[in-house]
Amino acid sequence: MIVRASGAPGAGRSSACGAPTMGPVTEVSDAEVGLPDDRPELTDEQVAFLASVFDLVRDGQTETVTRYLDAGVPVNLTNPNGDTLLILAAYHEHAALVGALLDRGADTERLNGRGQTALSAAVFRQQAGIVTALVSHGANPTAGSPDARATAAYFQLTEMSALLDADAIPPVATARADD
Repeated sequence: MIVRASGAPGAGRSSACGAPTMGPVTEVSDAEVGLPDDRPELTDEQVAFLASVFDLVRDGQTETVTRYLDAGVPVNLTNPNGDTLLILAAYHEHAALVGALLDRGADTERLNGRGQTALSAAVFRQQAGIVTALVSHGANPTAGSPDARATAAYFQLTEMSALLDADAIPPVATARADD
């Protein structure tokens, strides 16, 4: 099952972009999203737990979130607004949590329902450390709409524009198999 919120807009917290989220959490059938029929069903408690992980991310609860990720919560868990854990951590300025998500393979190119990436959220919030971490892990400054470069230009964020320069941030070194 996929977790999806229902109810009146504004009944919940704000999305990464400040848009109100939806109200109570419901489930969407696997068939609606093209998943195989043999996937296990989630209980109401499991659905509620997964929904609560987003609040932990918004609140910057790095230790708790990483414990849950290490126990099997998907690193690319996505809410009904399309916000991933990484997008929310970047928007809410939680650099340690962004790092933990990246270390566990969070997808830097995922777009939320408004076409925004974690990188564009970090640029908007003027979080140089998070921008650096995302770019060094392969985040594309031209992904999304508005993309990170356009966000920096629109808000005249010259420091952010400089960070997005292709040569400004070296990629993260990856371990070689023969090391």
